[in-house]
Amino acid sequence: MSQRAPNGTPSPLVGEGELSFPAGRRVVASRSFEPMARPSPPAFQRPLPTSREAARGTFRRSRVQGPRPGLVRRLAFATLCFAFASPGAAQSAREAIVTNQNSSTLSILDLESQKPAAELKVEGKPAGVALSPDRTRAYLSAPDAREVVVVDLARRAVVKRVKAGDGPLGIAVNPVTGVVYAADWYSHRLIVIDPDKLEAVAEIETGKSPSGLAVTTDGGTILSADRDSDQVSVFDAKSYERRAVIPVGTRPFGVTIDAANARAYTANVGSDDVSVIDLTALKVTGTVKVEHHPYAVALAAGRGFVTNQSSSTVTVFETASLDVLKTIEVGDTPEGIEADPTERWVYVACWFENALERIDTRTLAVVGTIKTGDGPRAFGKFLR
Repeated sequence: MSQRAPNGTPSPLVGEGELSFPAGRRVVASRSFEPMARPSPPAFQRPLPTSREAARGTFRRSRVQGPRPGLVRRLAFATLCFAFASPGAAQSAREAIVTNQNSSTLSILDLESQKPAAELKVEGKPAGVALSPDRTRAYLSAPDAREVVVVDLARRAVVKRVKAGDGPLGIAVNPVTGVVYAADWYSHRLIVIDPDKLEAVAEIETGKSPSGLAVTTDGGTILSADRDSDQVSVFDAKSYERRAVIPVGTRPFGVTIDAANARAYTANVGSDDVSVIDLTALKVTGTVKVEHHPYAVALAAGRGFVTNQSSSTVTVFETASLDVLKTIEVGDTPEGIEADPTERWVYVACWFENALERIDTRTLAVVGTIKTGDGPRAFGKFLR
């Protein structure tokens, strides 16, 4: 039986060899990973996850000093309420939409109570996740079914399944147009899905084995981490023309763009580092060394947070200096990661832990855990 590489894609642990895809497709791995102490978690097969008792985080209110503390507290509270009510103020995410690949389910988690709110059956071993601009729909990549699954989040129901190549993995949504992009791992292309027709309308050629995808906030540029080409492809979102190919570290998997559209960060599974890309110069301008098999990157409060799959840690670094600040121990096999819009929290899906963990971006500590389905991946944007 074939094993799976730490980035959740087909690959033997040692040497090159022929692999079987669950739906019958056979491929040949071009590269391999070094031997590991235990088999790396299978992307489309059930692992034997560990378990951890859920722990709730706490919020400590600071005391207000002054001659009239009651008035000060009321004014502060009113100011806080006004800030959150203002159209421009960032709102905390209410829910996490987590794909569980081993159980073929979708967990909808309440982030305030830190408890599961709903679970849906989603056939096809869902892995990637992206949300529509209005956050009413979730788009899930289902590699085993070779489809993108569309979920109505208000109805908590699957409303459509769209054929998407030979093995969609990474997925992203254009924040302006709502167009959906799915990375077809086996056919080395992006599948473009119209959000109104809910059907594939175009294909874009990429490098080998595209994995993570990201789109700039203005909707103008698409980035594809082409894992087996050790590169990032940069596309114009209107013409689909490839504007640049940027060499990065070995086997880039997740890719994240900052809010200013100035930099992108790739988690390089093979070289255990993060490449920092200048999106104006279209070249790598820095590298951050992290731990074993980095999977994805989140950005919050001037810092980068990197899930290290085989180390079961998150590396935290300063985005200005690229200095590593801390390594945080998290649950077994962390994968998908995303920052809350307020940048107060970062959420991490831990595959072998069957849990979503919350990191406090001020204390850099894990402060909460929510139970998920079996084998959470949450590869992409999953907070709403």
